[in-house]
Amino acid sequence: MEAPLLHLALVGTPNSGKTSLFNALTGSRQKVANYPGVTVERKEGFFVTPQGRQVSVVDLPGTYSLRGRSPDEEITRDFVLGKASGETVPDLVLCVADSTNLRLTIRLLLELKRTGRPMILVLNMFDIAARRGITVDVERLAKELGVPVVTSIAVRKGGTADLLTLTDEISARLATEPAENTWRALSVGELRSTQREADRIIADCVSLPSRPDTWTARIDAVVLHPVGGLIVLALILFVMFQAVFAWAQPLMELLNSGFDALGEFVHTTLPAGLLQSFLQNGVISGVGSVIVFLPQIIIIFLFILLLEDFGYMARAAFLMDRIMGGAGLHGRAFIPLLSSFACAIPGIMATRVIDNKRDRLTTILIAPLMTCSARIPVYTLIISAFIPAKDVWGFINLQGLVMFGLYAAGIISALAVSFLIKFFMLRDYAPAPFMLELPDYKMPRLKSIAIGVYTRAKMFLHRAGTTIFSMMVLIWFLASFPQPPAGATEPGIDFSLAAIIGKALEPLLAPVGFNWQIAVALIPGMAAREVAVAALGTVYAIEGGKEAAEQIGQVLATKWSLATALSMLAWYIFAPQCASTLAVIRRETGSWRWMAVTFSYMLVLAYAASLVTYNVAVALGAG
Repeated sequence: MEAPLLHLALVGTPNSGKTSLFNALTGSRQKVANYPGVTVERKEGFFVTPQGRQVSVVDLPGTYSLRGRSPDEEITRDFVLGKASGETVPDLVLCVADSTNLRLTIRLLLELKRTGRPMILVLNMFDIAARRGITVDVERLAKELGVPVVTSIAVRKGGTADLLTLTDEISARLATEPAENTWRALSVGELRSTQREADRIIADCVSLPSRPDTWTARIDAVVLHPVGGLIVLALILFVMFQAVFAWAQPLMELLNSGFDALGEFVHTTLPAGLLQSFLQNGVISGVGSVIVFLPQIIIIFLFILLLEDFGYMARAAFLMDRIMGGAGLHGRAFIPLLSSFACAIPGIMATRVIDNKRDRLTTILIAPLMTCSARIPVYTLIISAFIPAKDVWGFINLQGLVMFGLYAAGIISALAVSFLIKFFMLRDYAPAPFMLELPDYKMPRLKSIAIGVYTRAKMFLHRAGTTIFSMMVLIWFLASFPQPPAGATEPGIDFSLAAIIGKALEPLLAPVGFNWQIAVALIPGMAAREVAVAALGTVYAIEGGKEAAEQIGQVLATKWSLATALSMLAWYIFAPQCASTLAVIRRETGSWRWMAVTFSYMLVLAYAASLVTYNVAVALGAG
């Protein structure tokens, strides 16, 4: 009889190497979803032990305690206690510790022991600890804690072999071990007492080197310097945005050529008619115009994942605390806001690490202002069409510089809105002191980075194949029907439902320089920002024929003025063009009110910014 599926839970403090261990155990056998009822990313993977036991493992949010002071802590606590709705109770808990810094993890483990769950302490990054002269008496530590202890090197092939063997041994006797739960929320005094006990155990079982490693201190002397550190951070962000254009361009041109060839094949193979129009103008010009930006999306995620793995993210949060505090933000808000560069949805979900509700609410309200990857197709399309591809000062790509300016505008506007929220809504509130444990630096693991980039690229392509495709079918239908009357000399799209809707909205958008085609694109763009690019591709392809389908950027350069293009960029810095983000705000805040507040203030900012930008540009002769 085959043994039932073994359910494991990975628990640990942030930066303990939990995700690296998860990736090492499961490889590509992972699936990402949300926990039932909440919008927090849920990562589950599967692997097989040496004795053939099938295992499911869930990577729980990083936490320092089970008190439940933040939503992440609540999820981890409820999962371990077996109270999580729709989740299977874990058979075994793997408590993952950074071997170079055991203090907070040992305290967490002492708290976890009270839940009565069978447990293994995994000393991860054990090779780094040994290299730094840190010695851990594993047998004595296991005896002091009363739980099995195993070492792990998640970044090395075979580095989890001992863990897999121990998992087999413990799983064979799980059914005979009682599980008495004595856990309760600890008071501050009890937490301090638990920490003292953890410190005593560490003093007995861990020997530190007589000459501590100084590389971390040397690097921190630069990256945490009040002035030099900010310069380093600005340079990192600047390089990232330059790379979005410089590195991605060859691959984007290759993808673009592929879709052009595919469109040409459809045009020459199929007879003129609705089927040809649907495939060439709806599917290929629509969905293809978004997929070509995949290389840029990958570069953004690559930088963020590398910085996280290297250990820089926590430094950036610490460095930005003073600046963000002046705008009414907590230092912990930096990481959720930086995550919002990739997508506002995980950025908003990441605010669950912020304990105070008012700090968390402020961060949620401004997270959509950060320039997410969905804006990249819009920005790149317009910048490529209207900004010349030349270098300034001999080495800086002008298009990349404009992109950097758009990101900077999003950051500055987010800080300004946060300051206004603090001034008008939370005037009597002082943010709590910022306390953060800085992890040691470590070389990023290429396999872990590759899995992370692959997962996010797959999610982007899935979105292109579902949301964007369905919107393109709708846009193609609206732009193709009803058919023009016999003998009509104008383009057929002028008689369509899309033209009727767009021209009805055009008077509202004319003051900011938008034509009816842009109005049509903005409506389905509410589903996802990048849909606007696909919608413009479909509308102009149907209006302009084969040439327009192949070269949407050139078409925009002839149809729009520079003032309209700049107005469109200003609109997308602020506009709430993402229904999914608004839905997540509704769920995270538990209120329709804050979703409506976010939508309203962003829409007002977008219109005002576009109005000013367009009229100033016209006054300067760009109209």
